Amino acid sequence: MTSASGGATAPLEKTPLETYVPPAKPSLIGLSRAELADRLGEIGIAPAQRRMRVQQLWHWIYFRGAKSFEEMTSISKDTRAELAGHFTVDRPEVVAEQISNDGTRKWLLRLPSGDKLERPHEVECVYIPETDRGTLCVSSQVGCTLNCSFCHTGTQRLVRNLTAGEIVGQVMVARDRLNDWADRESGGRLVTNIVMMGMGEPLYNFDAVRDALLIVADNEGIGISRRRITLSTSGVVPNIIRAGDEIGVMLAISLHAVRDELRNELVPLNRKYPIAELLQACRDYPGASNARRITFEYVMLKGVNDSLDDARLLVKLLKGIPAKINLIPFNPWPGTAYECSDWDEIEKFSEYIFNAGYSSPVRTPRGRDILAACGQLKSETEKLSARERQALRAMAMTD
Repeated sequence: MTSASGGATAPLEKTPLETYVPPAKPSLIGLSRAELADRLGEIGIAPAQRRMRVQQLWHWIYFRGAKSFEEMTSISKDTRAELAGHFTVDRPEVVAEQISNDGTRKWLLRLPSGDKLERPHEVECVYIPETDRGTLCVSSQVGCTLNCSFCHTGTQRLVRNLTAGEIVGQVMVARDRLNDWADRESGGRLVTNIVMMGMGEPLYNFDAVRDALLIVADNEGIGISRRRITLSTSGVVPNIIRAGDEIGVMLAISLHAVRDELRNELVPLNRKYPIAELLQACRDYPGASNARRITFEYVMLKGVNDSLDDARLLVKLLKGIPAKINLIPFNPWPGTAYECSDWDEIEKFSEYIFNAGYSSPVRTPRGRDILAACGQLKSETEKLSARERQALRAMAMTD
């Protein structure tokens, strides 16, 4: 992908290069209740028993976090053995865990697959603990389609979409690692919020993301409120309204620029769905209100999009949309050409927006030292070149 100034342009929508092949014994994670009933029927469980068995499985998988059928003691031994002969409740495998000096955790997760891959499929998932919440940043694709010029994930090719089970599985891995299931002995939940802001564009994997988030929000299982789930998109306009109708979670827009010519370069998807079309979809988003504002994410790039003129135009563009603006200090990554705006400029930008009547929090960078901050995720971090490792060490020393 070249810049907006000229040259050939790669396709904005790339077909995943590899397709998902389920393991010989597929996991039941990610199936709806109706799909669970169908699987039970396939192994000969009588129709009269299926509803009860589905409820039992749902409770053990999503409320108690069972890792094997043997743990499901309210189900008969014979039925548990039959289930174990055909299915698993496997999650993605934790290949590596990194813990930042600020407490942020990043997991490199290997996805189960039925084929013998030369290179296993992997994604990254990040947990950010704060005083009043614990936010889990979840991926939706292996790699990414969008080539956003400021984003490290965008430098990685798209491999394939994740399944609903692989998306839900990231939440379950986090609860496993944090001991955050129903039998937790003290305190409240550690994972309280979900953000679909990891690797990939969620609205290019709509069906799996929808199915996964409906499971995450189900109050008889994982039970995270839809108001505590945020789906972030770079602007796949046709699926924005659909997300409001079919998922009903909070919406975040990766905006980052207020003029089409600049956004074309920063977020190439803008060439297909320009700013005016994107903002109209936001105005039409089902359920948007002052109580359910749309978040506009705006990365602060030094000398690129951080002037007061940009702030003025941003306020003008968002008029009539129940919105808050989340200002994100740019998180550097090895090889990037961008720099973070000076703090004084960020404060001036934020103050102008606040005085215009919009909430304008500045996101505190978290996990920079382990490449876990916004825009830094890339599943091949363990394969960084020597030059990239040196740059990463230098970044950590300056924080």
